[in-house]
Amino acid sequence: MEKGKYKMTEKENMLSGKLYAFRDKELKADILKSREINRLYNNTTEEEKEYRKKLLRELFENVGNAIRIEPPFRCDYGHHISIGDNFYANYDCIIIAVNKVNIGNNVLLGPRVCIYTAGHPIDAIIRNKLLGFGKPVTIGNDVWIGGNTVINPGVAIGNNTVIGSGSVLTKNIPDNVIAVGNPCKVLRSITEEDKTYWEEEEKKVL
Repeated sequence: MEKGKYKMTEKENMLSGKLYAFRDKELKADILKSREINRLYNNTTEEEKEYRKKLLRELFENVGNAIRIEPPFRCDYGHHISIGDNFYANYDCIIIAVNKVNIGNNVLLGPRVCIYTAGHPIDAIIRNKLLGFGKPVTIGNDVWIGGNTVINPGVAIGNNTVIGSGSVLTKNIPDNVIAVGNPCKVLRSITEEDKTYWEEEEKKVL
């Protein structure tokens, strides 16, 4: 290394999307802290609402109002995760957050939704040196993601979009669409007809 040139830490490499050594001491300490909070959260009861809120504020980088996550929930680097208002995650949600995960307002996750930011080199020799990399995941506002969906590293989901259950996302999904499949593809746009239909359905129960 050249004299005076700054050497990035493994954590900085990780968050910048570069290869990093995931057995780094600082990273291990971060994971252990997240696992501890996960364990405490998953052992809470429905009556401990305020304690759950406290734990989530400790776990995440940013957390909005009206957050509900059904245990069991798992994440590693919780402080890389930011969540907006009115968020709901059903059972068995997993977020692997070696890079940033940004979730907007009014987002619903079905059961067993998995969000992955972590990747490993395709070349086995490099991969076996215990090197990895991460790419951020972004979920916009007013998004509903069906159960058993997998969101892969680097994916962004637009606003007011619905992802069908069982989907595997490998590429970005735009605003205002219904998308489904493996790999996940746009099925159709969300239209004014959808809005009118559901407004009429709401009137039937009011």
